[in-house]
Amino acid sequence: MGKRYEICLSGSGGQGLILAGIILAEAAGVYGGKHVAQSQSYGPEARGGASKSEVVISDEEIDYPMATRLDLLLAMNQKSSDSFYFDLKPEGILVVDSSLVAQTPTTKAIRIPFTEIARNELGREMVANIVALGALATLTKVVSLKSLEAAVLARVPKGTEALNRKALQLGSKEAKAILKKRKPESMQGHGPNHEDTAYE
Repeated sequence: MGKRYEICLSGSGGQGLILAGIILAEAAGVYGGKHVAQSQSYGPEARGGASKSEVVISDEEIDYPMATRLDLLLAMNQKSSDSFYFDLKPEGILVVDSSLVAQTPTTKAIRIPFTEIARNELGREMVANIVALGALATLTKVVSLKSLEAAVLARVPKGTEALNRKALQLGSKEAKAILKKRKPESMQGHGPNHEDTAYE
């Protein structure tokens, strides 16, 4: 990782992206020992309106807390993909929920059906945000899965721990399958050389 890594999680209200941003920030900061800044914004309507959460992760003090040039954009709906793609660095990664994003502005986009996985494999569409976090950790190595799991389990409602742990694992598994298919060099330079913490 350079000095600073900027992530934007975007979609519609009700998809849990603000919570996902808080979890990601806590995974990197509280459990990963990095410097973190997290901010969020809502569209006019709480549910169905635009929603985005930005997380800046750095090895050093963060002088400016807002994301300006994204290293990674997660778009959980079409509008987010269209609206925020232009904030990505040229070498940044666009990850979209292919269940809800039909067209992407770049052929390099990583397409994973987060909502479909949550609905079909876990029976709970609302954990699509956690499936996405598992994928992001594996794709970027900016946080370890171990830190992410600790942050998720500290935040989710009691009784849903097993469901959320499974959601993380499924997201990570999807991302690993994509990384295997892609040429290894195409992902070089994305994220720090973090040891990947595999699930037992």
